[in-house]
Amino acid sequence: MDRLEAMSTFLTVVEQGSLSAAARRLNTPLTTVSRNVSELESHLRTKLFNRSSRQLVLTDAGTSYLAACKRILTDVNEAERIASGEYTAPTGELSVTTPLGLGRVILMPIIAGFLKTYPDIKIRMIPTDQKLSLAQEQIDVAVRIGELPDSSLVALRLGTTRRVVCASPAYLAARGTPRTPEDLVKHDCISYPGFSPPDVWTFVRGNETIAAPVHTRFIVGSAEAACTAARAGIGISIAFAYQIDAGPEEGALTTVLDEFQPPPMPVNLVYTANRFLPIKVRAFLDFAAPRLKRAFAG
Repeated sequence: MDRLEAMSTFLTVVEQGSLSAAARRLNTPLTTVSRNVSELESHLRTKLFNRSSRQLVLTDAGTSYLAACKRILTDVNEAERIASGEYTAPTGELSVTTPLGLGRVILMPIIAGFLKTYPDIKIRMIPTDQKLSLAQEQIDVAVRIGELPDSSLVALRLGTTRRVVCASPAYLAARGTPRTPEDLVKHDCISYPGFSPPDVWTFVRGNETIAAPVHTRFIVGSAEAACTAARAGIGISIAFAYQIDAGPEEGALTTVLDEFQPPPMPVNLVYTANRFLPIKVRAFLDFAAPRLKRAFAG
């Protein structure tokens, strides 16, 4: 039995919640995952899980062993990084996740300059509007919009961005411009669930938050798709302010209901707090942060 492999498998089973989910995450046959866990239990002469038809629940021994596994695997990873020179020279693969539109409009040019400056680093960019777990997905750095929950991540403040409501000039010319949030019920709206439910959008009037019913005709899966649909004249959409000026060749956008928008949202670079920060991560933070701060200033 390869104990490090078995420990890593055990950790993945706990994180994913089942043997089958861990097998999918590891791209490993289910029988191999099950065998690794069983062999580990035999080696330790104790049960790590209480098994039922619906779920796996850690035993007391399993809970204690989980904490030890995390420490051991972290130390092994750190040792390998040190041995490979990751802490003494900017080299290796750097993984960065970012919201879809922000990645294309703002981060991509910065990454292009970074790659030219550091030829021994390669980057895996993961553009998604989902907030991925840095630890589970093995991500080095993330760009996050919005308030950050308490966590073990380190946050580097970049600035702010605003939520806006927008539409194409052609749509507004044909259908009129809404003057209050209540007017949206008379318009065709484009909804992205990451912003608001499809039937109600939130606004601010004075010191109060109001819920305005909307007439949604098109539901999309990303903030960038919502912006693209608005440029095409399909209707009125919510977007981020930085998306309005992006891609003018794709069609202009006009903001509406500006006086009813919530306060600006913070934008941060976040990364995992480690005893040793790889130089590739430090190099990226030093290179990208000032450029992102200029993009989100004010």
